[in-house]
Amino acid sequence: MDRQVYIAMTGAKHALQAQQHTSHNLANANTPGFRADLASAYQAPVYGPGFPTRAYAEELRAGTDFSPGALRTTGRDLDVAVQGQGWLAVQAPDGGEAYTRRGDLETTSQGLLVNGEGHLVLGESGPISIPPNSEVNIGKDGTITATPRGGSQATAIEVDRLRLVNPDPGQLVKGEDGLVRTRDGGAAAPDAAVQVRSGALEGSNVNMADSLVEMIDNARQFERQMKMLKSADENAQRSSQLLRHPS
Repeated sequence: MDRQVYIAMTGAKHALQAQQHTSHNLANANTPGFRADLASAYQAPVYGPGFPTRAYAEELRAGTDFSPGALRTTGRDLDVAVQGQGWLAVQAPDGGEAYTRRGDLETTSQGLLVNGEGHLVLGESGPISIPPNSEVNIGKDGTITATPRGGSQATAIEVDRLRLVNPDPGQLVKGEDGLVRTRDGGAAAPDAAVQVRSGALEGSNVNMADSLVEMIDNARQFERQMKMLKSADENAQRSSQLLRHPS
């Protein structure tokens, strides 16, 4: 069978995979601190008898867009946004250390500090525990202080300090769980220069207009590949007819 069928098939497959990336980005357009996934494709020549006149489409995961999202003021004490470069350290589901920009923090019934995805927020000595019945304040350097409800500033105690890191973006990879880790899996060193803004959240960096255009383009590419498959089938049928009924 002519290789056109396989070439069109790989093109259609890539169009569907690209559509999955775009749909995932759009689904998280309102997720705080979300970083958009990037994807691209490259051509792989088909080698064999004769010249490599045909090329398959191969998907290449280009990585993650680490550009910052827009900040919006919420006025909520437990909302924090990292200003500039840097990351909040959280405990991943596997127990390791991972990083996120999602700062919609809250406390569990046990008093543990977690973000909107339920990941434990890490401090200088591990997961952060907030005293019950207390008002929380988070400083620019990530210092967390708790004041008993109805108490004065004189009764405030320093609970912990957010573990803030700022590794080289080239050494970071985003996992399927949405968390960012170092390429070697190790823990990044804390960076005292990273600051946070309390009472604000960083939005997703997904550009909805660009993503919608990408969805339309991916759909059109898929349709073109389907037409190529249909054309290859029609050519095969005509060839068979000519062979059965030689002139």
